[in-house]
Amino acid sequence: MKHLGDILVEADIISKKTLERALERQKTDKKRLGVVLEEMGVITEEELTEALSKQFNFKTIKNFVGHNYTQELLEMLPADFAMKKLVFPLKKKDSMLAVAITDPFDLETMEMLSRITGLQVIPVLATRKEILEAISVHYLKSSSGEGGEAILVAEDSLPVATLIQVSLVKEGYKVILAHDGLEALKLALSERPKLIITDSVMPRMDGYGLLRAIKANPMTSEIPIIMLTSKASTEDEQKALEFGFSDFIPKPVQPIRVVSRVKHVLEMTKKFRR
Repeated sequence: MKHLGDILVEADIISKKTLERALERQKTDKKRLGVVLEEMGVITEEELTEALSKQFNFKTIKNFVGHNYTQELLEMLPADFAMKKLVFPLKKKDSMLAVAITDPFDLETMEMLSRITGLQVIPVLATRKEILEAISVHYLKSSSGEGGEAILVAEDSLPVATLIQVSLVKEGYKVILAHDGLEALKLALSERPKLIITDSVMPRMDGYGLLRAIKANPMTSEIPIIMLTSKASTEDEQKALEFGFSDFIPKPVQPIRVVSRVKHVLEMTKKFRR
């Protein structure tokens, strides 16, 4: 099997020097190379999916959200399982079930799918964004989150960002992801979210810098911002609130806490503006 890094270099998506930097960072972070490269901001989710498909010789699927899926097919995978594992049933034929997945390394989930359905599972690679959108539309019956309030999540850890995204999409919110503070600032200006959740420590611009930039611009100054941080002492919380954050979510992230804080801040913001 060809190495992921070699595939990306051959496709001119990253340079050899970038690959070397990522491999060095991987030794410290103990994360998969694809995750490291995404967190570095040098590849997109779509590029990673395509590269993984070449590495594992898996098919990929795009733009499948608008397809029709029978209730019988959807019921093969419980909604909570689909949300937790980021999988989506695509098609059943005879004793085989094609399932959209994001992680070809996750053999445990594929084995669980086989046990749950009693079928041979054929994995098809898709992006997290498309799978979440499909789950939102077909399981949660929301229009891709378009009718929900938009929340911008700025977090450089993909597992944490995905956990928050899944939790909020399940509640009907539209979630926009940014991998660093600078990207979050650009998205805040273009998307005008109702609320921002930001990690305190990120590449290029940290959470405090993002808050200052958001509050300094009249177009975004009224957007409430929640800080996400591993520093969870009373002093840290007080510092965040005094600095101008609307609330504070400690790590490790608990989905129920994220949803509760988001609902509280949005409700308080609405009351304040009445």
